[in-house]
Amino acid sequence: MSRECHPDCQRSMASKEEHDSAERAATVAANLISATRHLLKLDREMTEYSAQFLVDNALLEEKPGQSPHSFTLTMGDCVEYLVKMASPKTQAELEENEKDQQRRSKITVKDCLECAFKEGIPKRESWAHLGCVSPVPPFAAFMPRVPMRGKVIEVEKVEDAVKLMKDHLIGAKLLVFSPEIERVGNGVYVGPSDAVGGSRYVGLRDVVLCGAEKFEGDDVMNVQICYKKRTSIIKVSLTRMVTTLADDGDECQTIEPMGLLVDFVVPLITK
Repeated sequence: MSRECHPDCQRSMASKEEHDSAERAATVAANLISATRHLLKLDREMTEYSAQFLVDNALLEEKPGQSPHSFTLTMGDCVEYLVKMASPKTQAELEENEKDQQRRSKITVKDCLECAFKEGIPKRESWAHLGCVSPVPPFAAFMPRVPMRGKVIEVEKVEDAVKLMKDHLIGAKLLVFSPEIERVGNGVYVGPSDAVGGSRYVGLRDVVLCGAEKFEGDDVMNVQICYKKRTSIIKVSLTRMVTTLADDGDECQTIEPMGLLVDFVVPLITK
């Protein structure tokens, strides 16, 4: 579909400094699917799949008629959709939107991958752009989807994730601290520092693991991250441990020692 959208979409995207958690998770899941299918030669060339489809459908409660096999589209459905788009939202629609926001806030990379395995996934150009605020139109049920077979496994230890990387692509979550994440450049991201002014814990961000290596005497993992709508590959220390987290209120929370990379997820796509 067109990358240009209506003014509401443009205003919404411009108002956000960063994609929300559902959009970040869906982007990582879609990237994992694209790269894994290409690696397995299921796609002749690298193919981009729709992250927005995963945002729209992950953790969605099934309703009668949702499947393209059981859904019949009528002219009345299209007219009703256009009327809703042009009319002020009713209280019931506002409540439904709130419910949908709650669903979105819970979406993880694993949820997105499981959605793709269950429902299939359209190519990026066959669905709305990432961040689209328009309701999913009724004819979207007929958009072609690429069927997916496989399962998702979770790994707790970074050592096990590194071993699996020989044969699989892996997603993870990165503990993000500011201003260190903005200043990493070509160096190694080591999390919070003791610099004047201190570090602020931003939160977890979904990443794709790109390969481990030795760099300046440290074991590091190259990861692809989208932070503040900018995608880059950075080096993350595999040896640095974090024991405290400080939020915006500068309140320190003591935690069990943990690495900067956690919650590893592996899509096992089969031919």
